[in-house]
Amino acid sequence: MGSIDTAHLPPAERFGFWHDLVARESVAARISSAHAADFTASARVVDLGVVKLSAWRYPSLDLRRTPTMIRSSDPELYQLALPLSGRGAVTQGQRQGALHPHAFALVDTVRPHGSSHRPDVPSDGPLYTVTALVPHAALPIPAGRVAELLAADIPSGEGMGLLLAQFLRHVVEHPEQYAGTDAARLDTIALDLIAGTLANRLNAEDDLPAEVRATGLRTRVEAFVRRHLDDPSLSPATVAAAHHISVRSLHRLFEGAPTTVAALIRTRRLERCFRDLADPRLGRLPVQEVARRWGFRDPAHFSRAFRAAYGLSPAEHRDRATG
Repeated sequence: MGSIDTAHLPPAERFGFWHDLVARESVAARISSAHAADFTASARVVDLGVVKLSAWRYPSLDLRRTPTMIRSSDPELYQLALPLSGRGAVTQGQRQGALHPHAFALVDTVRPHGSSHRPDVPSDGPLYTVTALVPHAALPIPAGRVAELLAADIPSGEGMGLLLAQFLRHVVEHPEQYAGTDAARLDTIALDLIAGTLANRLNAEDDLPAEVRATGLRTRVEAFVRRHLDDPSLSPATVAAAHHISVRSLHRLFEGAPTTVAALIRTRRLERCFRDLADPRLGRLPVQEVARRWGFRDPAHFSRAFRAAYGLSPAEHRDRATG
């Protein structure tokens, strides 16, 4: 993981530094900008092993990857970009698509392509884009099918696209929350979510390998659990029913995971209670009311589970946290 900022450089050197940075951490491209004389920008790069994630902040720019650049440097990558501010356009071949905060844009680095990106309002702050670079060989979808999605909108606000957007943003914005040993698993999840999102857009999910489909379903289950922690009836049975599978299939889905579904529900609920009990704004809320907010109906069971997880009672934790 590395963070880079041009602010520490003299203004005259910033744009050239950024140009070299993009070539090194992404792919070589010809970049121009109305802000080239004083290009204040920053980047964070998280290399998971196969997938490389980046978060880029920059003023308006135009980018072109030319045939000459491809002949001199062709890493054979797909680049999936999620612009989180501003508007623009991306072109590849005869296709042109919009760049906007509600969709991913996909390009193939072996083909010439270009993009332009501008703030919605000139006075807005820097533009912000999250990208994922994926080797051709790592994506379990035929290249001919992937080509159907180049420079096309891939929604990021629903279904698999939403899960992928949330996952990529969290990893690249909070890498300190993960240990180095987590990289391989995060890499697998990123690959499987990217494949699932593209396959879903192509109506080709059934063509994905079974392990890729399993990772996608497991991620959807985990997201469902997070959204319904306040429901006292949340259980493996209700989770299975919501995903139209049997409880046995749900347990089998988590056989290779570090936790069971029941333990996942309990752990996430305890984490929310731990956080709320330490919040001084909720200091007047009784401990058992905090527990009920997150689905614990039995006060005695909650106290036992909390002590087993954290080594002290809920009241002791609140006293320590609030001083």
